[in-house]
Amino acid sequence: MTSLPLTPDYDAWPIEADLEAVSFTQRLVTVRWSDGRQSRYHGVWLRENAADDTTVNPATRERILDLSTLPAWPEIAAAEIDAAGALCVEFVPEERRLRFHPGWLHAHDYDNAGDPEAPLVTVTTWQGGPGEGPESLDAAGLLDTEAGDEAEEAILAPALESVLGRGLVRLRGLPTEPGSLEAIARRIGPLRPTNFGLLFDVKAKPDPDSNAYTAIALPPHVDLPTREYQPGLQMLHCLKNSVEGGEAVMLDGFAVAEALRERAPEAFATLTRVRWCYANTARTTDYVWYAPMIRLDARGELLEVRIADFLRGPLQAPFAEVEPAYEALMTLQRMLHEPAFAIRFTYRPGDLVIFDNRRLLHARDAFEGASGHRWLQGCYMERDEIRSRYRMVLRARRQRRVAAEA
Repeated sequence: MTSLPLTPDYDAWPIEADLEAVSFTQRLVTVRWSDGRQSRYHGVWLRENAADDTTVNPATRERILDLSTLPAWPEIAAAEIDAAGALCVEFVPEERRLRFHPGWLHAHDYDNAGDPEAPLVTVTTWQGGPGEGPESLDAAGLLDTEAGDEAEEAILAPALESVLGRGLVRLRGLPTEPGSLEAIARRIGPLRPTNFGLLFDVKAKPDPDSNAYTAIALPPHVDLPTREYQPGLQMLHCLKNSVEGGEAVMLDGFAVAEALRERAPEAFATLTRVRWCYANTARTTDYVWYAPMIRLDARGELLEVRIADFLRGPLQAPFAEVEPAYEALMTLQRMLHEPAFAIRFTYRPGDLVIFDNRRLLHARDAFEGASGHRWLQGCYMERDEIRSRYRMVLRARRQRRVAAEA
């Protein structure tokens, strides 16, 4: 065979190094690469990750192999490098010969891997202060259907990187027609509907069902902490803004949490442990959830914050935890008032702010409703959508690279 085999996914994998030598035992294949690396692959791992039609459905690239249905544990009878540069392995007792793409193998070398769960973009915490504002990008051509995928990627890629890394980006120069936010958001992925609708209007209303729909000031908060899984992303798109006041305020909740961990480690530990009640008991809905205010992942890294004083119900913690919980809360609240953490800016029509709703805190100064009109439209989606879209950007780059090297 002179052509390389398929991979068990839809991606393109540049050949970063060639296979130079291979050895094997019954359950292990060891290869040496042209870049000097040595990699070991378990036979059972190779068998499950083959790309033939007994392992994956060619139409969907989803696995169809059930390892437990094999006649015995897959063992290796032979392994070699073929004329195309692929790894060929013969498995017994199936007596099946399978080929593996060298670019895919090199990229999935778990024997030499770093952190397979490392974020797509390095997470960088930030502080604000006077004169600081969000990173801003010109997005005037984002909805241009004639521009092509590469032109769209040129706008989206840095925007996605900013949200993944810093939790926030501001796009400028977008249309101001009501409802255009949906078309913009779908350039990233599907929206998440809530009881406020697929799109929601942030403006003063005569019969509001949320403080957001008034002209009063809003303290730093995340949206919908009352849900088991609060939305991962929020978008706010300015259609009109001619009022006096109403300046937007944003803080990096991760930066505040890290500062709390350094200054008051006991308070930080308390807020990662005590489960607060979050409640939104409106006229027609009743959402309640219990969760810590700061949540860490399995590695101790910050995963989310749930900070929204106006959406907290009565604390229902163990008796001995109540006073320490409130002491920790007030320590955090005082930090949220420190100007060094906040950036402040004014929306202008055509601005769209995209931010990580499980990380960024947003707030608003009061505004004078009679002085003009302030109309933002908002929507939610999940962190998964922005990660998926960014992976597609990376995939497109790899596909162009593979095509250029062919």
